[in-house]
Amino acid sequence: MPMTAPSAAYTDLAALRSEAATLTSVGALAMWDQETYMPVGAGAGRAAQLGLLARLVHERDTSPRVGELIAACEADASVAGDDRLAASVREMRRDYDREVKVPAELVEEIASTCSRAQQAWKGARKASDFASFKPWLGKVVDLSRRKAECIGGGDELYDVLLDEYEPGAKAAQIEAVFTPLRERLGAFIRDVQTNGTKPDDAPRRIHAPTTAQHDLGQRVLKAIGFDLDTGRLDVTTHPFCEGVGPGDTRLTTRYREDHFTDALYGTMHEGGHGLYEQGLPKSGPHYGTPLAHSAGLGMHESQSRMWENLVGRSLSFWRWLLPIANQAFCGALGAFSPEDMTRAVNTCEPSLIRVEADEGTYNLHVMLRFELERSLIRGDLSVDDVPGAWNERMKSMLGLDVPDDARGCLQDVHWSAGLLGYFPTYTLGNIYASQLWETIKADLPGLEDGFAKGEFAPLLDWLRKNIHAHGRRYPAVELIERTTGRPPEPDPLVRHLESRIRPAYGLG
Repeated sequence: MPMTAPSAAYTDLAALRSEAATLTSVGALAMWDQETYMPVGAGAGRAAQLGLLARLVHERDTSPRVGELIAACEADASVAGDDRLAASVREMRRDYDREVKVPAELVEEIASTCSRAQQAWKGARKASDFASFKPWLGKVVDLSRRKAECIGGGDELYDVLLDEYEPGAKAAQIEAVFTPLRERLGAFIRDVQTNGTKPDDAPRRIHAPTTAQHDLGQRVLKAIGFDLDTGRLDVTTHPFCEGVGPGDTRLTTRYREDHFTDALYGTMHEGGHGLYEQGLPKSGPHYGTPLAHSAGLGMHESQSRMWENLVGRSLSFWRWLLPIANQAFCGALGAFSPEDMTRAVNTCEPSLIRVEADEGTYNLHVMLRFELERSLIRGDLSVDDVPGAWNERMKSMLGLDVPDDARGCLQDVHWSAGLLGYFPTYTLGNIYASQLWETIKADLPGLEDGFAKGEFAPLLDWLRKNIHAHGRRYPAVELIERTTGRPPEPDPLVRHLESRIRPAYGLG
């Protein structure tokens, strides 16, 4: 149904949301600067800035006028009769009812504390010193609990935090999906490692100068459709994407000269996020409304994981990229074929670092973190015991001994940033991406043949039409069902992993 001309109430409401979004974009830019170029000595001032900005945005979002306009729109027949406007108002009501329960003072304290915690985390990670980060983690966990208690609802406090990133999801539901999936993945990994032959990973271990990697990453981004005139790529401690605002999407990555595919796939991952941000209808009257926001972090992760893995680890992709990468690295890849590269990037070997993990073992990293942060919020796990609990689960789930905290519980930025409840969305994103992929390949015959020629526009066009354009019009689960004809399920993910990894190990 085409969108009708909005009512006066909706127009006024959208204008207020646009103002708040503009203020939010200032905070996003300050956060991006904090993680890229900010001088170390500016930390305290930046924390104060981010705290005040968060409070000002919150006060705008929860003003009585916003509540009045939402109520007026809910009673307006012209809004109810337009699917998109009705969905936008529905989601604004959801946000308003959550946020109005949280005191502005707490919002400011969370933002400023997390800014300081992120700065402390960087130093702690570099020194592998959990003791120096522990007080900050304690503060973040306490503040997250307080926020969840203010909002209420859910069967446990963790549900409230999870709902912020994956609306409507419950921890028990996530557990019901993760537990059998973990068993299936464990059996699959054991089978591959016991009966298969590990691929040679020499193609991944060439020497690749950082500058050449950066140039290659930008070329890949441009090829898949990321607009570098309205975005940029920089370096940080932990890669992320920041959709600052209309015409401004920032990506970050990190480099290892002895393992160039880490940065390549990190860049493609963040590029997938960036493509989603650039594809959302942010310009014009929708800016600041739910129609210009993603359908949750699970859907956002589906986009990043799709470009990183379903595209980036395919044979057809390497048929296109290998000669380009070989030239970029001065012939260092000349001895390898596209088949060699594809096998090398589809290994299934447990490793310590999540963002460098292969597809087969990646979801076990996510499940580990989900269990730990859920226990932290419940109070079943104390902050003091995090390193030990982490190391025990890494041993039981991935069979690895953790040599130090930098490669253990300090490796991710999420807890310092206050993002408790985020981690499950990575595996949900893998599930969504694999299910979408089966539908995309059915809709676009010959899609992967085009990758070998550097033709990625058909995939991006499909995603723009079927995913990006909707914003938050539909909840993620409904969007998946509308697009694929069935609710989300893990079977496509397992089928995908088997189709990629088993051949790489000579198992057919």
